[in-house]
Amino acid sequence: MNITLIIGWVIAFGLILYGIFNGGQLAWFIDIPSLAITVGGTFGVLIAVSPMSLLKSLPALFKFALFPPKYKAEDYITQIVDFANTARSKGLLALEDSANKCEDPFMKQALMLIVDANDSAKVREMLEGSVAFMEERHEAGAGFFGKGSSLAPAFGMLGTLVGLVIMLQNLDGGDLGPAMAVALITTFYGSLFANVIFGPIESALKNAHADEMLCMQIIIEGVMAIAEGSNPRMIKEKLEFMLPKSAKKDEEKK
Repeated sequence: MNITLIIGWVIAFGLILYGIFNGGQLAWFIDIPSLAITVGGTFGVLIAVSPMSLLKSLPALFKFALFPPKYKAEDYITQIVDFANTARSKGLLALEDSANKCEDPFMKQALMLIVDANDSAKVREMLEGSVAFMEERHEAGAGFFGKGSSLAPAFGMLGTLVGLVIMLQNLDGGDLGPAMAVALITTFYGSLFANVIFGPIESALKNAHADEMLCMQIIIEGVMAIAEGSNPRMIKEKLEFMLPKSAKKDEEKK
């Protein structure tokens, strides 16, 4: 589970509710017309500008943001060094059994490509192409929530204008309170959805993507080094240069 996302939401919603109840009532901030304008308008435009394939993947994206796969770069380096030792002592063909036992499909694909004695340049091209396609898919998913972050405040402002028009039309009547509610609460909803919901989900998806990308780059560089017959110790040192400083410090402590 994405603990930081959950903790952040608890803090954000908790303090917002604290601010509401500190002299106010929750009922004052529940307005169906305002929700219809802000939420309905935002999702309506998001649906209009998104392909059906992306819309079908939204449940998976929510799950990915809340329960991101764990990618530990240090474990990948350890696996690759083990594969390098096997290849050095028994040859590249001995990696076929190791590849079949790999849980990571990209690692398995990379190992099978070098086992089949493909041209190194061609193997790198294929692996980097696979990474590029994955990056496009992930960018589209995160971009959906990025668009939501920009659309929600816009529809909040649109709702404010609607409320002001209604208010001005009823200056001589007794419905100024509800009209002002629509005018102000839509801005509140727009900011809430943009900054507390859409923004954090977009960031969570980007963070998970960054972790996966690092591991995939480690796999590419490691497998290519194995194919070139590099020394396992040199491979380990090369791959550790790709780790962030915090991860390097943890490795040194071990």
